[in-house]
Amino acid sequence: MHLWIGAVGRLKEPFYRMAQAEYGRRLKRYTSLTLVEVPDEPVPPGQKEREQVKIKEGERLQKRIPPHSFKVALAPQGRLFSSEEFAAWLGSLLDAGKAEPAFLLGGTLGLPSFLLEGADLVLSLSPLTFPHQLARVILLEQLYRAFRILRGEPYHY
Repeated sequence: MHLWIGAVGRLKEPFYRMAQAEYGRRLKRYTSLTLVEVPDEPVPPGQKEREQVKIKEGERLQKRIPPHSFKVALAPQGRLFSSEEFAAWLGSLLDAGKAEPAFLLGGTLGLPSFLLEGADLVLSLSPLTFPHQLARVILLEQLYRAFRILRGEPYHY
């Protein structure tokens, strides 16, 4: 299986970049990973302008999504899994072998509605709110944890 992660914006803080690199390194033991960053936009003050920014960022992301992938959009209103449930879901996707997952992470303003509506799954990492840079690291950690759970390796306790 190959994992694809598309994210709006780049990781600016060195501690997020270090965490991303560490989990990317750990995941290589189980799968290959492509991480694509598309440019983000400054956040404007008005709601109408914010929607336009989300659309522009979403269009950039959409152009990079691999064809025939299983699109997983990350959003607060998405489906919540426990780590074990997430691992089981990922395992079933692996077993089906139909499509590789493409995880979509928005920028500061989140993902536009057309990406949420076009997703095969809308996933929430938590009912808590995280900065989008931290959400990327949490996703990578949970993917790593899921592979460890699927292999019966000690990590998820």
